[in-house]
Amino acid sequence: MNKIQTRQRRRTRTRNQIARIGAVRLCVHRTPQHIYAQIIDPTGALVLASASTLETELRASLKNGGNITAASAVGKRIAEKAKQAGITKVAFDRSGFKYHGRIKALADAARENGLEF
Repeated sequence: MNKIQTRQRRRTRTRNQIARIGAVRLCVHRTPQHIYAQIIDPTGALVLASASTLETELRASLKNGGNITAASAVGKRIAEKAKQAGITKVAFDRSGFKYHGRIKALADAARENGLEF
């Protein structure tokens, strides 16, 4: 298996476990230039809140969207939007990415700003 297939395998396994418990999930995706976060309902049909480095407010304050500083800003923003939507507890779906660097920074910022997972 190559690198992409192993990430997809990890992603599928995690999403199946989250679906089994029926939790609202915080789904994270990263590219070399940007990072995205969505809060998705237990059925997987609705996006309840979203944040990314492409938002005009974040884009104006960030020099680069593909670093740890940007990931922390997105984590803070998604936690604020989750509070507005009345969500406090989520399951963290890292989409098969390793839990370090930008993914860890986003998760830590979301925890610091009120999300529980």
